Amino acid sequence: MTPTYLRSMCAIAALLAAQSSLAAVNVDYRNFDSVEHQFAAICSGSRASISFNRNTTGSATLQGSAPCVIQQGSEEVVLHGGENVEIKNGLIRIVD
Repeated sequence: MTPTYLRSMCAIAALLAAQSSLAAVNVDYRNFDSVEHQFAAICSGSRASISFNRNTTGSATLQGSAPCVIQQGSEEVVLHGGENVEIKNGLIRIVD
């Protein structure tokens, strides 16, 4: 293998690695609770977490590729990005 070929392959591998690290799932939210909530999620097989500030409206990001699944007791909330969610009594609900 030539040095030019190896450099090209390394550059391609670096670009692919960087692309996956830039993947994120963004949601807009309204937290009606007086406490900040942090939820664990699984995004395409990887662990991630998302935080929602107390008593506020904002945007939150999960670092990972969609779909992201948040387990809430016996229910699952699946996020693909772009959803509007509400947090009440510690539970996430997707709203229109």
